[in-house]
This record gives sequence, structure tokens and C-alpha cells, in this order.
Amino acid sequence: MDSPFMNSMAERVAGAGIEVVRFEFEYMAKRREDGVRRGPDRAPKLIARFEEVLGLVGPASEVFIGGKSMGGRIASMIADEVGAAGVVCLGYPFHPPGKPERLRTAHLETLKAPTLIVQGTRDRLGAQEEVATYSLSPSIEVSWMEDGDHSFKPRKKSGRTLEQNLEAAAEAMIAFIRRLA
Repeated sequence: MDSPFMNSMAERVAGAGIEVVRFEFEYMAKRREDGVRRGPDRAPKLIARFEEVLGLVGPASEVFIGGKSMGGRIASMIADEVGAAGVVCLGYPFHPPGKPERLRTAHLETLKAPTLIVQGTRDRLGAQEEVATYSLSPSIEVSWMEDGDHSFKPRKKSGRTLEQNLEAAAEAMIAFIRRLA
């Protein structure tokens, strides 16, 4: 929750006057404590944690939920059930690394909550040319970060900088939230 990426996104959005609340899933908190890199917990446990935190924040109908990668995925899975005002996914994991045949998009086909997915054009978990072939709900908007990877970092040869992509991502999020709030 306090990686340089998340710090940057939270600061930019909060700087626009939008309140930001962050939390960690248990598996990430354990990693922080013991340094052991482990895979995520199963979806039911992640969903329960997300719903627990949402219950502390306020009425879901007044909250935009989301997160980076797995956090965004879980947010998109619960959004309709909890009645979230909207969803913001940063670097959505459309499939596991190197396994484009194992799509994580079934729920995205029928998602009703307004959703913004901010994605790098060369994200290894869902590059632009792959995502273009997916059946996504009309409630989903995708904002592409030029030459960005899963954390929006472009290659030097692209002529883009990480700073440019982070700023563009924040601008997309802020505009999305303001338009719907």
C-alpha cells in the first residue's frame, strides 16, 4: 500500500482534493513483516478483507473502490454486489504472467459499475492488442499509458517517461471520479 507507485498515485489524487484510503491484504502485510514473497490468498479471503475495509469507510454508493493489479481485480469483483460508486483498476491482471489463455475477464463482461482500467500498452498481464479482443462491459473505460508496463514504466527508446505516464494515469482517474461523483 505504500510502494513508490501507490504513494505517487495516492498523492496525485489526494492533491486534487479527492480523499484516498489505502489498505493491505493480509498476504502483503505478512511479506512486509517477514520478507517472504508469497502468492496471494484465495479470492474469498481477499474479498472479505476488501469488504471489511469498505465497511469502515462509509456507504459504498459514495465510494470509488479500486487498486493496483490484484486490488483492482478484487474491487471489480465486488463492485456490483456492494453498490460501489465506481471502480478504478491500475494495471488490471487480465491473465497470469505468460498464460494469456487463462483469462480473468468473465465478470468484466457483465460489470455494471462504472469502471476505469488504467493499463500500460505493453503490460505483460494484458497488453493493448490482447485487451482489444476481450468482451468487456460497456461500463468499462480503458485509459492506455503509452509504452507502459504493468506499473506504467515505458522503455527509454519510447521517448516517454514514467513521470509522464504516472501523471496521465492520475489525470485519467481524477477526471473519471469527478465526472461520476
